[in-house]
Amino acid sequence: MKKNLLILFLSISATFQAQWVSQATGFTTTSRGVSDINIVDANTVWALGYDGSGGGANVQEFTRTIDGGTTWTAGTINVGNLNLEITNISPVNGTTAWVGAVSPTAGMGGVWKTSNGGTTWTQQNATAYTNASSFFNVVHFFNANVGITQGDPITATDFEVYRTTDGGATWTAVPPANMPNIISGEYGYNGGNVAAGNSFWFVTNLGKLYRTTDMGVTWSKFNTPITDFAGASVGGTVLFSDDNNGILLGRSGSGASATYTMYTTSNGGATWSAGVPYTQPYLSLSFIPGTTTLVGTASNNTTLTYNSGYSTDFGATWTAIDSGVQRTSIKFLNGTTGWAGGFTTSSTTDGIYKYTGANLRTDSFLASNFVIYPNPVNEIISISSDDVVFENISLTDINGRIVKETATNSVTNYNLNISDLNSGIYFMKIKTAEGILDKKIIKN
Repeated sequence: MKKNLLILFLSISATFQAQWVSQATGFTTTSRGVSDINIVDANTVWALGYDGSGGGANVQEFTRTIDGGTTWTAGTINVGNLNLEITNISPVNGTTAWVGAVSPTAGMGGVWKTSNGGTTWTQQNATAYTNASSFFNVVHFFNANVGITQGDPITATDFEVYRTTDGGATWTAVPPANMPNIISGEYGYNGGNVAAGNSFWFVTNLGKLYRTTDMGVTWSKFNTPITDFAGASVGGTVLFSDDNNGILLGRSGSGASATYTMYTTSNGGATWSAGVPYTQPYLSLSFIPGTTTLVGTASNNTTLTYNSGYSTDFGATWTAIDSGVQRTSIKFLNGTTGWAGGFTTSSTTDGIYKYTGANLRTDSFLASNFVIYPNPVNEIISISSDDVVFENISLTDINGRIVKETATNSVTNYNLNISDLNSGIYFMKIKTAEGILDKKIIKN
């Protein structure tokens, strides 16, 4: 049976704290948990459901919001086989998403797409992952057209990886010349992957980190400070804030006796810092993209001690957000917008939490590369960078609604006209290949 890197939490708390707002996922089954939260924008979020009761039932369900969590709609992921486990979900907007699915005992598996908000799901690349040695791990889409899937090796040298540039209508195997050779016995994990910008990483049972910086065309392979990412006595979680800066939280031992070590990288995982002991309880973590800020949840089912907190220095020191409420998987879009998983006790009241507290953002790694002026602004705001190409600019209002968005077609200078917007505070997001820059804008 293939191991997953997903961390599941099994008990329920009904306490409420003001920093987070409880929202109803729409799941109708009691103790339905939330995993793999994916934030497309401030309005659009998708997540998977799992059995949080401890019974171990296989769940093929998702939930989705297109209004910032005011309403969530749950649905079934029909992949034609109730025995397949959903590995992950990768959405690109409010209607379009992909999921991976695999048999935990027989392997194989594949990728399914919805174009109607999850009402129906259609398998793509159906001839892939049909080898007796195939084992599907993950699907990821960088945008509505370009995506990749990754599975275990089916030859003596390479992982089974495919790429599409037309939304999954056609798929092409990544050539062996573009993939580093495996070590004998090496395989990947469901849940052992992370994306940032045009980069994507997956991990293996031999402690290796595979990385692409060009949306799956070519790949590199790096050593890490640990020997396995999900072994019984050793494991780890890797996260990236942008294409270069990230952490590896290594685990030694298991259960309540496990100890942890934090490592950092500034070159995409090619090299890692010397490890330092990590004694904080926060084990479910999310970067605020493009920053040094981590947000985390802590859930101790033995002592029933639950916390959320944040760190502005890669996890070296932490500040508590709240305590007393069990939250599980967590994901943040920016310093003021994030969600954490919970468990359903009622289909109309709970199951997921939206962050509503103070801005947790630190200065972006990209901030020193950009000049944004004037601010405050009346009509035209100029955005320029000496060497960082940016691809997209969006503005959201204080309620999290996107009020303006434009593709900049890979430029280093752009004049954005906001004369049509009302006076007030807005949050600008500049998407680059090196990460995301967030900037507060005041419109006169």
